[in-house]
Amino acid sequence: MEHVVAAPDILSVDPIPEKESRLSNTFLRLKKHLERKVGEAIGDYGMIADGDVVMVCVSGGKDSFTLLSILLALRERAPIDFRIVAMNLDQKQPGFPDHVLPAYFESIGVEYRIVTENTYKIVKDKIPEGKTTCSLCSRLRRGIIYRTAKELGATKIALGHHRDDMIETLFLNMFFGGKMKSMPPKLVSDDRQNVVIRPLAYCSEKDIERFARGMSIRSFPAIFAAARRTPSASRSRPCCAIGMPASRGASCPSPPP
Repeated sequence: MEHVVAAPDILSVDPIPEKESRLSNTFLRLKKHLERKVGEAIGDYGMIADGDVVMVCVSGGKDSFTLLSILLALRERAPIDFRIVAMNLDQKQPGFPDHVLPAYFESIGVEYRIVTENTYKIVKDKIPEGKTTCSLCSRLRRGIIYRTAKELGATKIALGHHRDDMIETLFLNMFFGGKMKSMPPKLVSDDRQNVVIRPLAYCSEKDIERFARGMSIRSFPAIFAAARRTPSASRSRPCCAIGMPASRGASCPSPPP
């Protein structure tokens, strides 16, 4: 891949409490718990089958990092054979550190695809200043994800939404959309050409945060904020990065895919 450099210091973060380090019994129990929950979700909804090509959408946040890590771990001992391809969409947002994720993927030895599309400019040109960009951004992102899945021959598209995201989406749709609707753990697109799965459906955000901290992974939004020198950016997730929900409090009730 272009612009791939040696793995930077994305794994160097503030000191991790010993009881939550990746070698501690506490962390190992947490890892086992998350793997069990992901395995249950995959089994309950038939998310992954033998021979599948799973495209894991990675934004760089704690959720998608955890999703990729858990799926890679489960694949090692799964009774079925499936391929994992990590995918990131670089939407050319100003200050976006585009070298970080390729370097991380290289460091863990996972197959990956970086897609570069200047949707940031399209959204800025089409949406008036101060208006919500989530709807247009989501449609553009969805199209790129589906196109890339087809190019890769991916049979499943894995997104990093967890249990809290699904509950939050339910209430957002109830209060702002007047309907009882949330993110399904497994979704077939309208044209039936794409299958979206959410293996973290049974996992809580709190456990995911603890896992990411134990793995010494700094979430990508924090890196993005540091690159832009805007502290406020670290308080919200980059909803336009790839398949992730809007930052909390934003008016974006509908699930992205």
